[in-house]
Amino acid sequence: MRQSYASIDLSALMQNLRLLKGAAPHSDSLAVVKADAYGNGAVEIAKHIAPEVNMLAVAMLDEAIPLREAGINLPILVLQGPHQASELSATDAYNLHWMIHNKHQLEWLEQHQASKQNAIDNLGARLWLKFDTGMHRLGFDIDDFDTVLHNHRHLTNSSTVIATHLACADEQDRTHTDQQISRFLQGVKNAGMRLSVANSAGALAHASAQQDINRIGIALYGSSPFDTSHSTFGVNDSIGLKAVMTLTAKIIGLRTIPKGDTVGYGGTWTASKPSTIATVAIGYADGYPRHAPNGTPAICRGQRIKLVGRVSMDMLTFDVSELDDVALYDEVELWGKQLPINEIARFVGTIGYELMTRISARVPRRYTTK
Repeated sequence: MRQSYASIDLSALMQNLRLLKGAAPHSDSLAVVKADAYGNGAVEIAKHIAPEVNMLAVAMLDEAIPLREAGINLPILVLQGPHQASELSATDAYNLHWMIHNKHQLEWLEQHQASKQNAIDNLGARLWLKFDTGMHRLGFDIDDFDTVLHNHRHLTNSSTVIATHLACADEQDRTHTDQQISRFLQGVKNAGMRLSVANSAGALAHASAQQDINRIGIALYGSSPFDTSHSTFGVNDSIGLKAVMTLTAKIIGLRTIPKGDTVGYGGTWTASKPSTIATVAIGYADGYPRHAPNGTPAICRGQRIKLVGRVSMDMLTFDVSELDDVALYDEVELWGKQLPINEIARFVGTIGYELMTRISARVPRRYTTK
C-alpha cells in the first residue's frame, strides 16, 4: 500500500464546471482532458462531467482512444490535429473532430475525401480551423483567412469551428489579448461559422472572448489561471474555484537532530536549533518537483511545516519541530484544499499546470464525491 495518494474531489470538479458555465452562459463548454485530465485521470473525469459539457478535447489521437474504449461517447476534439495522414482513418471509428492548423493537414483531408471508401462522414461538422492571431505557435495566419476558406470551401460548412488561442489572457495588461480578439473577430467577419476563442482565463476575464465554444482547462480542476499573488481584473481565488486534486503523503520517519546537523543529500539545510525532522513518503519520482527549495510549505495537523533538505526520489523531509504530538503515519498535504497549488508553484518557480500534470502514475488516484 502506497503511503502517498492524490485525492480527486469530483464534487469540486462539478462546482468548478458550473461556475465556469455560469460565467459564460451563452457559450457551449468544451472540457480539456489532455495530459490525463491534467493529471486527474481523464477517463474518470470525462465520465463524471459528460452530462454537463458539449465536447471533450485532447492533445493527440493517442489520448482519445482510451476515452472511447472506456465507453465515453461525447465528441472529442484533437487539438494538434492529425500528425500523419493515416490518422484520419480514425475519424469515423472514434467520432473525432480535428483542429487543422497547417496546409499539410488540409492536403491530407483533401486526399482522404477524394477516396470514396475513406470519405469522412459530414467532415465540415468535425472540422476546426485554427488561426494565429499572436500566439505564434500553431495556426494559419489570420490574414490568410479568406484565402484558406476560399480554397477549401468544399471541406467546410456552417458547423465548422474557427478558433484561435490567447497568449496573455491571464495577464493584468489586457493589451495583447484585446489585440488578439480584435484581429480574430475582424478577420473572420461574416464567415457564418462557429467561433472559439476563450480558454479558462479568457472565459473568466474577457467577455469578448466568450464566443460559441469556450475551451476550459486548468480552471476546471480548481487551479486559478491567474497569478493569485495579486488581483487580476478583480478575478482571483475568490471566484470560488475549488481544488480538485489534493496530494497527500504520510510521515514514515521521525527523528530529532542537534543544532548544527544537516539534512538530506549535500547537507543543504542546517538545523539552527535541536529540530524534529519528519520523512514523508513521496519524492520526485512521484512528480513532486526536485528543485523545490528549503522552506516550501506543506500542511500537517492543520499547521504549516517547511521543507528542509533536498527532494529525494521517493522521500521529502520537513521540519515539524513546532507541531504538538506529531506521529508516524500522520498525513501531510503537499497541495490541495488547505494549500493552493499555485502557492507551491510560486515557491518552485513554475505554474500549477506543471505541478498537477507531472504527478506520476505510481501515485494512486482516489475519487471522492464528498
